[in-house]
Amino acid sequence: MAAELEPNVSWPDMVPGPLGTPPPGFARRRESGPLEPAAMPSGDRVPVAVRYEDVRALLASPTCSRNLRLPGLPRLVSGIGIDDDPDALINQDPPEHTRYRRIMQGTFTPRQIEPWRPRIAKIAGDLLDGLGDDFDLVQGYALQLPGHVICEMLGVPLDRYEQFCRWTDMFLTTSTATEQARYEGYTEFMAYAAELVAQHRSEPGADLIDLLIQARDEDDSLSEGELVNTVFSLITAGHETTASMIARGVFRLLLHPEQWAELVADPTLTAVAVEEILRFDGPPASAFMRRITKDTDIPSGSLSAGTVVMPNLNAANHDPQAFPEPGRFDIHRFTDHPPHPHVAFGYGPHRCLAASLARVELTEAIRALVTQRPALRLAASAESVTWTDGLVYRPVAMHVTSEG
Repeated sequence: MAAELEPNVSWPDMVPGPLGTPPPGFARRRESGPLEPAAMPSGDRVPVAVRYEDVRALLASPTCSRNLRLPGLPRLVSGIGIDDDPDALINQDPPEHTRYRRIMQGTFTPRQIEPWRPRIAKIAGDLLDGLGDDFDLVQGYALQLPGHVICEMLGVPLDRYEQFCRWTDMFLTTSTATEQARYEGYTEFMAYAAELVAQHRSEPGADLIDLLIQARDEDDSLSEGELVNTVFSLITAGHETTASMIARGVFRLLLHPEQWAELVADPTLTAVAVEEILRFDGPPASAFMRRITKDTDIPSGSLSAGTVVMPNLNAANHDPQAFPEPGRFDIHRFTDHPPHPHVAFGYGPHRCLAASLARVELTEAIRALVTQRPALRLAASAESVTWTDGLVYRPVAMHVTSEG
């Protein structure tokens, strides 16, 4: 039976709940309308999948295409967006996508990323050493750490960090930046990514861009457009989205002081605690929309060819059928009674290529805090924290104190 799509579901149904929790409407949707449409930031309405099994089925299905460039299709944002670039890895389908991933698969393995862990840990420690007892955790730490890391990994001068911040904020904002401003930010950002690739071609080194240039699958390598898009994606995902996860993760831990105390007593728990942070508070933005290329059945109903659908990762990670008591934050969830794997990094062919790097950054960011600032706590009420309004949802500022 085809899923019925109610025509008048309001956008407020998708607004996050108090203290950065998932939209309260997710629970209603899972029960009575698991494929109901909702308005995207563009104003276009598309069905939103909120059940865990539906989201996994869509992300794994060969009938779900990332080619959203056909005329008249719904859009995520008005004006130019990441969906428009055919060279972007996230926008490709097999066999092009298969080839692209195969070339790059060795670049982001845990084996390649693990040697960076000590350096990431040192950057985190150095940042904390430069902060007083009272500081804004978002601006002083969460945004700084991934910015410093990605600059080092890409061989980018640190003095370009502030420019990265402006570009990523503009490009990922849906409410305050105009279409023209986002277009200009996007083109400037891409031009700089192209400049970086050209510089590394003329002056080879041993950083991540050099590894991407050298990446091969037999005689095949990335095209210039693919290289530029990969660098663009790494800067975007490696800065704002990782910063968001650090900010949200620390906020969630500070709301549970007994669990923070456990990490202080045993920092080795940090890695497994990160998995619960990723489930509870990730991803900062949802999965990209998919276009159904032929009539497709998923557990909650049928989607006809031509439908554009949004698989919501956050909703899937809070599905009680997959995660008992999903609203309970528990750093032991993935050790005591391992549930289904979370989908914070997606699932299927488009699962986040840099998931290993994100895990290391998030783990070392929190480990540094629990070891160097064990008395950390919010300096004001949790309710006073303001949140961004855009594709990436995180605290704008989070004032904390570490005085004993």
